[in-house]
Amino acid sequence: MRSLILVVEDEAPIREMVRFAAERAGFAVAETGDAERALVEVADRRPDLVLVDWMLPSMSGVELARRLKNNDSTRSLPVIMLTARGEEDDRVRGLESGADDYITKPFSPRELIARIKAVLRRYRPHDDDAAVVCDDLSLDPVNHRVTAKDAVLDMGPTEFRLLHFFMTHPDRVYSRDQLLDQVWGQNVYVDERTVDVHIRRLRKALDVHGHDRYIQTVRGSGYRFSSKG
Repeated sequence: MRSLILVVEDEAPIREMVRFAAERAGFAVAETGDAERALVEVADRRPDLVLVDWMLPSMSGVELARRLKNNDSTRSLPVIMLTARGEEDDRVRGLESGADDYITKPFSPRELIARIKAVLRRYRPHDDDAAVVCDDLSLDPVNHRVTAKDAVLDMGPTEFRLLHFFMTHPDRVYSRDQLLDQVWGQNVYVDERTVDVHIRRLRKALDVHGHDRYIQTVRGSGYRFSSKG
């Protein structure tokens, strides 16, 4: 699954340049020119990294970075600041706001992509991209593929994230609230019944080869993933 970069920049030409460079490097890109809208996008899209301009119309990039880093649910979201300010005091201020890196305009697309990859590496353990296997069920996070008995299973992105979480946390019972926090994110407000809907969809996708039995309902507690009976 491609990493999603949220670009928060009010100058359209710069947004287009960043989008072109990031997509060419294999990233998915969402964009907005407004900091308030960026907060909505973070909640809805759950990006892997935010690239934010210092000077924005409604709220500065510094304030946006500060809000993201002061919120428990987005504290671990990497932020790179884009700015025309090159003085040392400005760089320090940007980093003190919580930004993980700082790029001064003008910058080359090559430098930008190198900085993005470097910051993402800091936040991601190497085994995040490792395939997860349980018996003959395998999940590949890099290629966003689930196979059972060498057959590729068809499932949506939410079911994929749900299965990935279950397979990396086997034999533990999780309540609906815990699954909402871990899979959807703490700042996404959806009904608990949403979990049940996606559990049903996940079971249907796994049912092709009988692997739906791995998704177990624990009455009064929630759900768990286990290959045991």
